[in-house]
Amino acid sequence: QVQLVESGGGLVQPGGSLKLSCAETSVMFSIYRMGWYRQAPGDQRELVATITTGGTTEYGDSVKGRFTISRDNAQNTVYLQMNSLKPEDSAVYYCNFYPTSPALSWGQGTQVTVSS
Repeated sequence: QVQLVESGGGLVQPGGSLKLSCAETSVMFSIYRMGWYRQAPGDQRELVATITTGGTTEYGDSVKGRFTISRDNAQNTVYLQMNSLKPEDSAVYYCNFYPTSPALSWGQGTQVTVSS
């Protein structure tokens, strides 16, 4: 059974940094590409970044050069280092496999608020 637990969010000033973590408890982690997603109030869920099992990364245009996704396959954990944060980065951040499907469940997410 897949369980995803995100952590590391919080309130940060514009220009600040946060590092998010996501622990996944099933054997699927070592097989699948992982992604970080975010959803702001009133918006659809947006793909932020992905990482393959081998470490190849891709980023959405809005976060390129500011965010870094990484993973520790031994710890079943995926990370998102977020630098130079902007108010428009405020959202609930989720991790999940990529691509997603309606059959996948989602964790609680972690709230990121960028505000002065």
